[in-house]
Amino acid sequence: MNELKTAIIDIGSNTIRLVLYQYDNEEGLRELGNIKTVARLRTYIQPSGEMSVEGIQVLSETLLTFKAMLEDFEVTDVKAAATAAIRQATNRDQIIKEMKERTGIQIELLSEEEEAYFGYVAVAYSMGTQSAVTIDIGGGSTEITLFENKEIQQSHSFPFGTVSLKQRFVKGDIMNSSEKGELIAYIKEQFQSLPWIKNVALPIIAIGGSARNIAQMHQQKHDYPIASVHGYEMTKENLDDLSLFLGRLSFQELKQLDGLSSDRADIIVPALEVFRVLMEVVDSKAFQLTKRGLREGLIYDRILQTDALAFDKYNVFEGNARRLARQYGRTEMEVDYLMHLADQLYRECCHLGYLQYNPEDLHLLTKAAKVFNIGEYIELSSSSQHTFYLIANQSIDGLNHLERVKLALLASYKNKDYFQRFAAPFATWMDREEYRKIRDFGALLKFVYALNVSKRNVVHAIEMHTEEDHVQLDIYVKKNAAAEKYQANRHRKHLERALKIPMKINFIEEGWNNG
Repeated sequence: MNELKTAIIDIGSNTIRLVLYQYDNEEGLRELGNIKTVARLRTYIQPSGEMSVEGIQVLSETLLTFKAMLEDFEVTDVKAAATAAIRQATNRDQIIKEMKERTGIQIELLSEEEEAYFGYVAVAYSMGTQSAVTIDIGGGSTEITLFENKEIQQSHSFPFGTVSLKQRFVKGDIMNSSEKGELIAYIKEQFQSLPWIKNVALPIIAIGGSARNIAQMHQQKHDYPIASVHGYEMTKENLDDLSLFLGRLSFQELKQLDGLSSDRADIIVPALEVFRVLMEVVDSKAFQLTKRGLREGLIYDRILQTDALAFDKYNVFEGNARRLARQYGRTEMEVDYLMHLADQLYRECCHLGYLQYNPEDLHLLTKAAKVFNIGEYIELSSSSQHTFYLIANQSIDGLNHLERVKLALLASYKNKDYFQRFAAPFATWMDREEYRKIRDFGALLKFVYALNVSKRNVVHAIEMHTEEDHVQLDIYVKKNAAAEKYQANRHRKHLERALKIPMKINFIEEGWNNG
């Protein structure tokens, strides 16, 4: 599939959402628009099991509004997927038939298994975590999956969600302590009925709006220094602290709370208790967030049906890094070339004992080589600042936030002062030795980048050997390399500092000395 402009209408129990996407194999998947209506369809399910006329009307009006928006965006390829609220309604066939007649939109009703599976697909293709338990809590159902080495092992759908839990356990707008006790006991009993999640001690990956709101509240509360919740990680203690904090707030205070959507003020506490109980049952140490979910799972699956190589769940970051580099003017050939030079120089440094070879370090270095200095696409004179901001403040599939900050520090390296300035808000994230290593690798990458400043791929080999009082760096070039000579000599001091030894650079053109 070379190009696709499409839309997903996700008809959930709490919200109905229209998301417009564009995909092409060069730039990957891009979100063009995202429109949400809080419909609370779950509340229109009557004691008889039928959805009321009023509920059907709310759905119809929402779909007609979305249809008008689709015409504005000139999108004709649309998939409308419905989950628990319509799945649990005894008059679901009538609802689907009426929507087709009134709006022209054909609703596809997802089974519990399909809903769980597409959630897993979204996580597998957007997160670097190899094995985990996923939870997608909606308004009327909760899907749990277990995957190991990116392969789904088990899935289950529970017939409760944030809206139905509130209806069942909470009398007013917010929960009191006895209601909370009853809700926790119920959820624990439900989760313990799944033997395959008990004490597996894997990370929890949470999908959906309630999970994102919990992450946003935690970030706001702690003046978190970078943007986005995708790849954000919390501990059980973090969730416990947040539970105590929210428990002290009135409904009005919840509605005003930074990071929390006001339409979730009455359902966020039940959602948080579900996550806390699941972490306890799983014996999990990490609560991870993804901003991908059912909608992305549906899109990924559709694209993969026609192009099996479009996404690689085993190397999530690699494909995204190439797309990111391309977005900021870097060609595939240049990306491969910079990785190759970084690999060569690192191995030469290790061979002579100036660096200690570590495959993880080399992997980090080649990752950063792909996106080194991409900020020059915006402005050459301030490329370092732009590079750091672009990488640190956008969701990058396949990376958690610590990995993203490391990558941003490496790829934006200009000098020691800039490095310290960028690193300052993250002082507690790593120890001094880790920062020193990243700074030294940044200097190495800056030097490598200088060896292709004219973007002509003139350097074909790098060799290092030690003399009495310095290191001799022989750089073999295929043609005149005046620009590379100038830049390499300008940036030599950074490499000398990193390796802690004086250096002499010798450019050798076509096999004869041209020092």
